[in-house]
Amino acid sequence: MKKLIILLTAVCATHAATAQKQWTLEDCISYALQNNITLQKAKLQQLSAAEDLKGSQAALLPSMSAGSNQSIGYSPWKDAGIATVTNGQVNSKVNKSYYNGSYSVNAQWTVWNGNRNHNNIKVNALAEQQAELTAAETANSIQERIAQLYVQCLYLNEAIKVSQSSLETSRKNEERGQQMVEVGKMSKADLSQLTAQRATDEYNVVEAQSQLANYKLQLKQQLELTDGEAFDIAVPPTTDEQALADIPALQDVYEQALLGRPEIESSRLAIESSKLNLSIAKAGRLPTINLSGGFGTSTNSLSSNSWGTQMKTNFDMSGGLSLSIPIFDQRQTKTAVSKARIQQQQALLDLQDKQKQLYQTIEGYWLDAHTNQQKFRAAQLSVDSEQQSYDLLSEQFRLGLKNIVELMTGKDKLLQAQQNRLQSKYMTILNRQLLLFYKGSVVTKE
Repeated sequence: MKKLIILLTAVCATHAATAQKQWTLEDCISYALQNNITLQKAKLQQLSAAEDLKGSQAALLPSMSAGSNQSIGYSPWKDAGIATVTNGQVNSKVNKSYYNGSYSVNAQWTVWNGNRNHNNIKVNALAEQQAELTAAETANSIQERIAQLYVQCLYLNEAIKVSQSSLETSRKNEERGQQMVEVGKMSKADLSQLTAQRATDEYNVVEAQSQLANYKLQLKQQLELTDGEAFDIAVPPTTDEQALADIPALQDVYEQALLGRPEIESSRLAIESSKLNLSIAKAGRLPTINLSGGFGTSTNSLSSNSWGTQMKTNFDMSGGLSLSIPIFDQRQTKTAVSKARIQQQQALLDLQDKQKQLYQTIEGYWLDAHTNQQKFRAAQLSVDSEQQSYDLLSEQFRLGLKNIVELMTGKDKLLQAQQNRLQSKYMTILNRQLLLFYKGSVVTKE
């Protein structure tokens, strides 16, 4: 008995450990924002832009370098050397090999270059902000795509249930038809139509399941999940009231989006950056002032002085101020100014284009939301009407008052009405939620 309890405990623990996780929309978005490769690349671009900013700020400081040069020389035909007197005797030594050493420290500082360095700092600061906004734009696109895939999964999940219910009805009709054939109230030809209807409904169920699996695969790919573990989503309760809720006004959503969407703010920063680039290009016509200085010393093995004495006596210092005035630069500055003006015009047009695209996107969602909401209201009435009609046809068919064609036609109309109702319901919810998202709300909450 004790061994049985241990075995059951182990089985339950294993089942709990391997239980399939059901992903909510919030889970999907949160995971994607942490693991999506495209978004991670955008964040790396942001870090790179931050380094560029630090580099341009450091360009305001002086540059300094230290150097040393050590060399050995050889004079094979040298015949004069150094003479020394030791104990009254003169000794002469010829050094054909000698050693040189030099040591220096140099510094340079750009005092003024037409404010190019300061403007470069401003340009790189704007570039860092643009990189941050690009990452935010990528995150928004990921959230939008995940919401679309998630709602499609919810719709198909409900559509499968409707198709399965229709299949169950077809099976009952087929069974009833077989009984009627046996008692001579129906021909085998009519029974074959009922069988074909049942087979068609089976195909519809498989097709819907296949579409659901495909959307789940796309959603899984958005999350960068590459393991072989099964993937499934949580199905939250959805009500008709969600589809019938008020839809935000088009102009209100657009005005809020202009204030908060990162792609619009990035385009505005691009205009500011183009103005600075124009100033940088014009600075090519202005003079440049540089301040430089340095000190150094050297040694030579042929000298009679010691190494320390040479280091001291050969020490020298220098400093200078240089002025460079551009006169003719083969039209490089003029070309740079002209291209900077063209870039400024492109930035202005890009902002207008982004605003137009934003309006078109919002208008599309708004139109789809209104259209599908109206379809949903109509589909509700249609489902009720078709259900009553089919129930009546089914009873009349059982009594032999209606033929097989009328029964199948009624069933097809009911199924189509149910599918239309589901599709319009979920498309209304999706498009309304996307309008709220563009207005500034979180995509998982209203």
